[in-house]
Amino acid sequence: MKFQKVKGTRDILPEEWNLWEKLLAKAKKRLDAYGYDFITTPTFERTELFVRSIGEVTDIVEKEMYTFTDRGGRSLTLRPEGTAPVVRAYLENRMIPPVKLAYFMNMFRAERPQKGRYREFWHLGVEAIGIENPLIDAEIIKMGYEILTHDFGIEGVEVNLNTIGTASERKVYRESLRRYLSQIVESLCDDCQRRLDVNPLRVLDCKVDGPKLTDYPKIYDFLEDESKKHFDMVKEYLEGWSVPYKLNPRLVRGLDYYTRTAFEFILPGFGAQDAIGGGGRYDGLVKELGGSDTPAIGFAIGMDRVSLSLQHLKEKRAPKYFIATVGEEARVYGIGLMEKIRRKGIRVEFSYEEKGLKAQMKLANRLGSRYTIIIGEDELNKNKVKLRDMETGEESLVDPKSLH
Repeated sequence: MKFQKVKGTRDILPEEWNLWEKLLAKAKKRLDAYGYDFITTPTFERTELFVRSIGEVTDIVEKEMYTFTDRGGRSLTLRPEGTAPVVRAYLENRMIPPVKLAYFMNMFRAERPQKGRYREFWHLGVEAIGIENPLIDAEIIKMGYEILTHDFGIEGVEVNLNTIGTASERKVYRESLRRYLSQIVESLCDDCQRRLDVNPLRVLDCKVDGPKLTDYPKIYDFLEDESKKHFDMVKEYLEGWSVPYKLNPRLVRGLDYYTRTAFEFILPGFGAQDAIGGGGRYDGLVKELGGSDTPAIGFAIGMDRVSLSLQHLKEKRAPKYFIATVGEEARVYGIGLMEKIRRKGIRVEFSYEEKGLKAQMKLANRLGSRYTIIIGEDELNKNKVKLRDMETGEESLVDPKSLH
């Protein structure tokens, strides 16, 4: 039987992992400057955590979660997103706000696989818990934009921005939106017809029906003064920092825990799934999961989609040195030299199988080695090694202590 990966999953090969390593190093540097520390949560949690946080009437909970019953009869779910587990960890470990946390973790959703969307995917995310001021909203959007554009070097990223108000404001807005949608219910898809009674905001986010809506009521007309002021301050900060954004009144995000500020990082021309990241404020989630009334905001960047946009930067990592030897004494010496070079943190390779010099040079070339160190009887007698530049073919005798 020939085994293949499960549909919707993929192998992250060395070329891509090397790219991620470089990108994450840059992102970590910026996150550290903004005061974020990394956290990792378990791959699976109690199912109820996601049902309570994400919302029962969402595509994730209804269709996409990988849920199973363990030997103890408990219902467990592979994490479909990172915010709820981080908030659970914040509460369980009794962290004292304000807290700024970051993570790089794999997530799982049984979605229909397509370009940039997999059933196992990776998120780089952040959560700022315990800060209500709109300054943190704008700052976190700015930070995400800087990571994507400055650190990752992705061109053409756009910020889509919206507010979805507080729970009480949305309650009034939902009724107005429901009345509007009821007049065109027959033109809606089956999913949206079902959503109409439970959560009509989902219709705005629908990829099928959302773009068709034109004269629907807008959330801005239902905001109270405090929410308007909050959103105006977010926009004012972004404009002051020259972070470009576009207002998108249909942007509601796909999770029930969001409140007020919502945003996405868009890469136009990327296809139907053009959001490369996004997030928003979730002021009610900490309380919903058993904590006190605590404001919070965060975002996640899809690293799989980042990889697609940076295909040209993927490359194999080649050794700086390859050690080729002639004779048993030279081989023993070469193994010792290899260990000394590795202690300096330099990538070096060696032919583990005993081969002739020609075969060793062929291997060095295939591995992409920048230099080949050649050691034979003459080199041993002179306490030197022959260093060949694999690009120019030039050779010179050098002191092995000078290799760095």
